[in-house]
Amino acid sequence: MNAAVITLFLAIVALTLIITYFAAKRTKTASEFYTAGGGLTGWQNGLAIAGDYLSAASFLGIAGAIALFGFDGFFYSIGYLVAYLVVMFVVAEPLRNLGKYTLADMIHSRFDARKVRGVAAGSTITIVIFI
Repeated sequence: MNAAVITLFLAIVALTLIITYFAAKRTKTASEFYTAGGGLTGWQNGLAIAGDYLSAASFLGIAGAIALFGFDGFFYSIGYLVAYLVVMFVVAEPLRNLGKYTLADMIHSRFDARKVRGVAAGSTITIVIFI
């Protein structure tokens, strides 16, 4: 085990938790959670979306798909882009409009049934198990 690697990892985790703590103290409503209370400029919002979309996992995943499947792996990146847009319009927009944080909260607000939340949680766990 490399002590420098473990120390750096723990420092990054600690810094992330500190930033999250101070950000959580400033966030009180759904509007503040999703859009920073309307205080973000277009440039800042674009950087946030790019940071989410252009993560290391997506770069490594696409590079791995191209390495394994050749040019056909390139089509995975196109599918990733299209799927991201679908999620933005189909899932994120209704969540923002309802002021909810999760898909289960959105379904519960529309159907108002406790069983619906259980089914949403169960389907999420099932999907995560198979990934």
